[in-house]
Amino acid sequence: MDFLAGEVLYFDKPLGWTSFDLVNRFRYKLSRKLNVKKIKVGHAGTLDPLATGVMIICTGKATKRIEEFQYQDKEYIATIRLGETTPSFDLETEVDQTYPTEHITRETVEEVLKQFIGTIQQVPPAFSACKIDGKRAYEIARKGREVKLKAKTLVIDEIELLDYQLPEIKVRVVCSKGTYIRALARDIGEALGSGGHLTGLQRTRVGEATLEKCMQPEQIDAFLNEIEIEIKDN
Repeated sequence: MDFLAGEVLYFDKPLGWTSFDLVNRFRYKLSRKLNVKKIKVGHAGTLDPLATGVMIICTGKATKRIEEFQYQDKEYIATIRLGETTPSFDLETEVDQTYPTEHITRETVEEVLKQFIGTIQQVPPAFSACKIDGKRAYEIARKGREVKLKAKTLVIDEIELLDYQLPEIKVRVVCSKGTYIRALARDIGEALGSGGHLTGLQRTRVGEATLEKCMQPEQIDAFLNEIEIEIKDN
C-alpha cells in the first residue's frame, strides 16, 4: 500500500470518540510507521461522539476524494426515545420536556415514518456544526442563547421500523449527505404528537463501505505491521 500516493480505509468509530480522535490516532501511528513528520489524513463524513460506525479515512492524494465519498448515500440504525425531548435532540443534554406516549401504536409509527420518505425539508439541530455569522451553532447553543437555522433540502431514500418497544423505537434510515438523524428523531416525535430524542446511532454503511469491511482502532498496529508498504519517488 502506498499511503503517500493515497489509500482509502474503512473504520468503525467507537462510542465516545470524535471523528478527529480517530483520524489523529491513525495519522500518528501511520507517520511513525512511515517515519515521516507529516502525512495528509482526512475523513469523509463526521460522526458525533455519541454515534458509532462506518467512517472513511483517506490518506495522501486520496484526500482529494473526500467530497466524492461525502456525497454517497448513508445508512443508519437509530434508536429513538419517544415522550421526551432534549435541547440537543440526543443524550448530550438533559431531558427538558416530557410528553404522553399512550396514544402511539406500532401502526401509527409506521404511517408517520412514510411521511419522511423522499425529498424533505429539515431544520438542523441548534447543537450542530452549522455556521451562523462565522460561529458554530453549537458554540452559541451551549451558551444558552437562541439559535435560528434555516431548513435544508435533503433526501430520505428509505426508512424502516426495525423494533417497537415503547418508549423506544429503532429505525433504519438510508439518506443523503447533510441529514441530521438527531433532527429526524425530533421530527418523528413531533409528527407522532409526542417528543423524541436520539439515544443510539450507528452508521452501518457509506456507499459501498459497510461495517463488515471496517477496521477497529485497536487493529491499527497489527494492520500496519502486516501490510506491505510502498513509498514511491514523486
